Amino acid sequence: MNILEFLDQPTHGQYLLEGISGERFSRDELAEIRNRKIGFVFQGFNLLARTSALENVELPMIYARTSTLKRKEMALKALSEVGLAGREHHHPSQLSGGEQQRVAIARALVNQPSIILADEPTGNLDSKTNIEIMGIFQRLNRDLGITIIMITHEPDVALYAKRNIHFKDGAVVDDRENPSRLTAAEEGRA
Repeated sequence: MNILEFLDQPTHGQYLLEGISGERFSRDELAEIRNRKIGFVFQGFNLLARTSALENVELPMIYARTSTLKRKEMALKALSEVGLAGREHHHPSQLSGGEQQRVAIARALVNQPSIILADEPTGNLDSKTNIEIMGIFQRLNRDLGITIIMITHEPDVALYAKRNIHFKDGAVVDDRENPSRLTAAEEGRA
């Protein structure tokens, strides 16, 4: 993950994100690239407790120096995309775990990134909410063309991916298309 988010450089080969190599940029420039091109979703949600869902989603746009009016408009749209229209003024303590993760996903997609890096995004959720979150990721990939790179230790969650890459001790041990890929819609009917 650190290589994908330009925190570390690869020891061999080269990593490019839309033709951009992290080698030639300063730390500040890389932070700006991360803000504009990469969305992050974490297992622990990482929401600011004293701020509303709307304000949590607006945060990356503050760093991107987006105007206040545009920030609110884009944050409301992102919250609507993840099914949280009408919940924008609720604080994290007033939201379920699944709703908090939806806020985190809205925050990740608000700057219209090329990729979303999701580190164990379903680790703190029940199985029903897992299906809902995976459905959101699948829709973002299908409808908006956002690449979702997700780390999971849960085999049932990995079944939702188009492709599974298995690592062991820092090396790729398996890389294959997922022919038995589940869709959240199929799982919801089961």
